[in-house]
Amino acid sequence: MSTTATPSSEPETPIAPPAASAPPGAPAARRRSIGPLVLRLHFYAGVLIAPFLVVAALTGLAFVFTPQLDTLVYGPELRVDAGGAPARPLAEQVVAARAAHPDGDLASVIPPVAATDTTKVVFNLPHLGEKQHTVYVDPYTNEVRGTLTTWFGETPLMTWLDDLHRNLHLGVVGRHYSELAASWLWVVVLGGLVLWLRRQWTGRRKLRRTVLPDLAANPGVRRTRSWHAATGIWLAIGLLALSATGLTWSRYAGGNFDIVQNELNAHSPTLETALPGAAPAAGADSGGHHGGGTTTGDLDPTDVDRVALIAREAGVDGKVIVSPPAGPGTAWVVAQDDPSWPYGWDRVAVDPATGSIVARSDFADWPLLAQLSKLGVAFHMGFLFGIVNQILLAALAVGLLCVIVWGYRMWWQRRPTRADRRAPLGAPPGRGAWRQAHPLAVIVVLAIAVAVGWALPMLGVTLGAFLVIDLVLGVVQRRRARRVVPTSPAPVRS
Repeated sequence: MSTTATPSSEPETPIAPPAASAPPGAPAARRRSIGPLVLRLHFYAGVLIAPFLVVAALTGLAFVFTPQLDTLVYGPELRVDAGGAPARPLAEQVVAARAAHPDGDLASVIPPVAATDTTKVVFNLPHLGEKQHTVYVDPYTNEVRGTLTTWFGETPLMTWLDDLHRNLHLGVVGRHYSELAASWLWVVVLGGLVLWLRRQWTGRRKLRRTVLPDLAANPGVRRTRSWHAATGIWLAIGLLALSATGLTWSRYAGGNFDIVQNELNAHSPTLETALPGAAPAAGADSGGHHGGGTTTGDLDPTDVDRVALIAREAGVDGKVIVSPPAGPGTAWVVAQDDPSWPYGWDRVAVDPATGSIVARSDFADWPLLAQLSKLGVAFHMGFLFGIVNQILLAALAVGLLCVIVWGYRMWWQRRPTRADRRAPLGAPPGRGAWRQAHPLAVIVVLAIAVAVGWALPMLGVTLGAFLVIDLVLGVVQRRRARRVVPTSPAPVRS
């Protein structure tokens, strides 16, 4: 958000030095500048999009600390006392989970990472759709600690907060809010940077005035603007990263991102799971939270331990997901699922009969775009750097809320206060910004807007709607102005 155009009681520092005075009688030359156009866009984008950003910041702030909340809410399911006893074989734990949960197909087994973690045995059930049942087993006693309905490994609490952030629990319609916020966030951030840096550079101010609030300024719009802009400077890189990563899995912009990945062949590679000499089965690629979906009776439970050991000896360690074969003639899959740094998403297909690895896919060999996408999602969700990532995201959310509050406060502070022209809010930047810009700059801006509007449809549609409404309102105002004809005073008769 930005300052508005109505003068306040404080004198304004000019953005640019005044032009040299023209000779007497010569018309004043109009200085071409893109500044008024950026100011007008930043103002309206800030005012109209800020409510969506507030919701995204608050729901994201609630989601970012779900690992700690999970420990508090689901402690009995997630944690055990390590004691001094050795862990039981995974096969026994799978059998215990099946005894407590006889329905569904075995999807995957997630061995404990820390000594106090439970083992997670995951089952697919048709009526759950994308969700699954996860049975939590004490690895030292084979005691079943509980069962939760999970979604891609997320607990019910994490799933609820995830849905709140993504779509406000409104399904597909609700996803429009988050995509709208992510689509406009980078525009607001870059516009604010241009306006603030342009003001500081032109005014020949020091770096300190650019990155720190002006505490010497009198209370009012100047001080508020310095807090608004200086805080925005510190948040800019993080907010741009959140905007970009949020767009990669949005509905429309994310679909276009998938098209780009397809054209560049930049998706994560498929892991071939067909055993040598066997025909590949449908859906053979595995390693996600859904796994292969094989009933326990169709496989030897002792294979779980053997497969996990072979994978670890091959360097696929840390948090892993062990998935049974997707069908006859296919291998087991062991996939790393560790988004914390140092990250790990390596996968191997294992044949327990021969003890060999039949295929491998290492994260280091993924296309760069696929790597960046995966890392970006982990950062956006607060997983990449553990607690440091969580604190950083919380600071970004709180900082964004402060910037928005200061932006609205500036709007209110710039309102006219004279008795003859009071108003509840400041006036928006004046019209005619397009005419003040250089024609070449206008052409470039329009070309960029069209390209970005295609890539980010929510941005393109809302920007187009704003331009149409603004144009209509401008026409209406001009017509009203023409209808107001000043009346001449009546002649005085002698």
